[in-house]
Amino acid sequence: MGSSSKSLPTLASEVAYAAPQVIAHRLTRMAFAGANPSARDQREFYRMGAEKVEAFYESWNAMMLQTLQINQRLLFSMWFPWAAQGSNKSPVEQLEKAATQILTSGIKPVHKRAVSNAKRLNKTNII
Repeated sequence: MGSSSKSLPTLASEVAYAAPQVIAHRLTRMAFAGANPSARDQREFYRMGAEKVEAFYESWNAMMLQTLQINQRLLFSMWFPWAAQGSNKSPVEQLEKAATQILTSGIKPVHKRAVSNAKRLNKTNII
């Protein structure tokens, strides 16, 4: 099942499960590498930093785009109330749904990296 169809709690719990595995693997690798890490370790340590920066920017971009879409729908519904999709939900429920959509879009890049790193690192030897 792809992360696009998973709910926010599922994505968050999978990140919460994968992240400690990745952190433990990398910290152990750093401890064994010491002051002179191998080329393989240096690539992994560089990747560790670079992917965090990438995930941060992807998350902020995804949340910004989701917020923009939600605001456009809101503006459209205020200008053309007869053309907006009918909603039985209260304003609070609509706000909760919007916040969940924004948070879900923001956690997906982090989820993708944490879960794939956990799978990849679980297959590799630390030493």
